[in-house]
Amino acid sequence: MLVGAAALLLGGGGLAVVATTALAGSNTPTASAGHRHTVMATTISCPDVGERLRQVPHSAQLQVSKGLATLDRQVHDAYHKMMGGSGNTVLVTLKRQRSHTITSMVTAIAKDAKRPGYLLKMSGCTTKPVDEGAGAGGFDSTKSTAQGWYQGQNPQQGQQQSQQPPQGQDQQQGGQDQQQGQNGGQQGQNGGQQGQPGGPSPDDFVDISTVQPNADAPPFAAPKGGNATTGTFTTECGRNEEGHFNSDNVIVTPGVSNGAHHTHDYVGNKSTDGNSTDDSLAASDTTCNNGDQSTYYWPVLRKLDGNAEQKPGAAQDANVGSVLTPATVTLTYRGSQSGQVTAMPRFLRIITGDAKAFTNGTKNANASWSCTGFEDRQLKDKYPLCPSGSQVVRTFAFQNCWDGRSIDSGNHRDHVTFSDQNGNCPNNFRAIPQLVERITYDVPQGNSFAVDSFPEQLHKPVTDHGDFINVMPDDLMSKAVDCINRGQQCT
Repeated sequence: MLVGAAALLLGGGGLAVVATTALAGSNTPTASAGHRHTVMATTISCPDVGERLRQVPHSAQLQVSKGLATLDRQVHDAYHKMMGGSGNTVLVTLKRQRSHTITSMVTAIAKDAKRPGYLLKMSGCTTKPVDEGAGAGGFDSTKSTAQGWYQGQNPQQGQQQSQQPPQGQDQQQGGQDQQQGQNGGQQGQNGGQQGQPGGPSPDDFVDISTVQPNADAPPFAAPKGGNATTGTFTTECGRNEEGHFNSDNVIVTPGVSNGAHHTHDYVGNKSTDGNSTDDSLAASDTTCNNGDQSTYYWPVLRKLDGNAEQKPGAAQDANVGSVLTPATVTLTYRGSQSGQVTAMPRFLRIITGDAKAFTNGTKNANASWSCTGFEDRQLKDKYPLCPSGSQVVRTFAFQNCWDGRSIDSGNHRDHVTFSDQNGNCPNNFRAIPQLVERITYDVPQGNSFAVDSFPEQLHKPVTDHGDFINVMPDDLMSKAVDCINRGQQCT
């Protein structure tokens, strides 16, 4: 018997969601509760233009940055219109806007590089029905294995395929998508009176005690094998006690304010924002106690307490709740399973995970959630409900192979990758120290927290991600490499 219905509205983001709970009683979603919470939701899914970029000449960088930020704003605005009952024209208008923006990006790139005409086919978007009872793309991390999660390779490789919407079918799907959008907008309006603004679905949470052990090593275990380099180098940079926040993303959208549309926590380099340059980062002070000027950042975690700060990256971008300061932040570099590591170049940029994994598919998803005392149980598309006295843990294991040439690439991924399960890098790539970030939080009991996200990603835990710019002075990087290759534990 259905006993309740509620809409979850993500602030001003315009998410259309209706939830129904089967069976009476508590709606806390644990595996032992004996009930299922089903949510009928609609979100907008657009091809990820940034993921398909390959070569972006310096002359086009600002135009491309502005274009990517504009594409994200257009999706946000489409949500708002869906909530207002304009579902008939939302996708048609959105496609026209995206076509104009993408064309300007292609034109800018073509002035000094090969024209990426394939991007012009990525303007059309669809609506995506959401079954909240399943994970992203049907992936359920409570039943999967995380073997090798900390050994270097991306555990999604070979398991999950990208689920970007098909291209070239925009006209055929338009009518159906528009109708879905209209229905979704009406659902959001009707159910919103009872809703919990700013929160994820209850089905995004799972009691950690019901999850079977699925990880073969704790976060900072040394690689195994006869040729493995077993040292570690830990840099202590605090936990953002100074409150360094902004909604920029200097890697993906340099030169743009609010390029992320969600708020980032920063430790390390004190000056980082959307306008940072290599020179400004190298001249900055740092929160790290060893002179490491690197930039480490990730989306904030929020306590869902109803706080709605009206500014970019917060409530204006559908991220509500009070920002939680981490209890601990541990930044550790470790070695390779297959042999020695080589130094990272200064200003190397790495993104791990995918902020749009809910609509893109989980190919690049690479964040992990757990609880202290239960870190042999790693979750990818669920938030953990931890027992009293246990802290929520977020872990990011960054790519550990570098192409030996570039500090960045057009899509910010091609120049780095993960080793295979034996620690071997692809041809022409070399092993570098692997950054592993472990962040813990004290959170209230229950479904009380969510990570910041783009509005259309519905605050799904699978969209969590980390960003890093190496600004270690060369002598400090040399010390880290020597320490790792000698099998020592250094700070």
